[in-house]
Amino acid sequence: MSTTADRLATAYFDAIEALGRVTPKGWYAERSTARAMITDAGVASLNGVYDLTTDPDLGSLDELATEVARQVPHWSIIVRGEASAALVDLAARHGLRERHALPFLGCATDDIVFRPGSTQRTLVRRVGAAENERYTDAFAESFEAPEGAFGSLMGGAVLDTDGITGYLAEESGHSVGTALGMRAPSVIGVFNIGVVPSARGRGLGRMLTETVLRDGIAAGGDAAYLQASPMGRPLYESMGFVLVETWTMFAAQ
Repeated sequence: MSTTADRLATAYFDAIEALGRVTPKGWYAERSTARAMITDAGVASLNGVYDLTTDPDLGSLDELATEVARQVPHWSIIVRGEASAALVDLAARHGLRERHALPFLGCATDDIVFRPGSTQRTLVRRVGAAENERYTDAFAESFEAPEGAFGSLMGGAVLDTDGITGYLAEESGHSVGTALGMRAPSVIGVFNIGVVPSARGRGLGRMLTETVLRDGIAAGGDAAYLQASPMGRPLYESMGFVLVETWTMFAAQ
């Protein structure tokens, strides 16, 4: 599992780097095996300091944490696996005392369980940068986030960037869900799966996820990963995803 975990984690962190470099107010930096990415969104998990390995470089994390804290009010430290006592202390020194477990799931594309064809009258279509405001509005509604919480995260040329594909689910001309696919060579990252509250419970989350995966497979993907919320995890496990690692995130209380 460690080889698979390293491969999928590397693809995830490559995707995070790509987003930090392309989002309009983004910033990205490296120190040894530690990394930092800022999107300027008002969500801690979207402005992060993290390490590529399961044995984080605490000195480099500390340096990058200082830089990130100077730039944004909402940010986090994320590490693979359980956090050591030294890392807990480091996070606390930076005011990050709230700890969250982040299930990191993955699978080979051959193991994905696709459902039979659906008769739902829901259109899932790709969207480009010309519709970034519509996408952002639907994204925020799907995640029940305050207005402006995601800022310019999906603005600029993000949705026209090679390897990044945005999707909207629509019914009767109204946006009811979002998804984002981020593809590295042969690995598919599934992000932003969300359905507006009024349209939940009808399989739209699965439809969106399957669309990202089918497009990724068509582009040559042989493995996929995602981070699962408690609400979404049963769905993803029913599709063939399994727990690869549990990561730890520290944020302000």
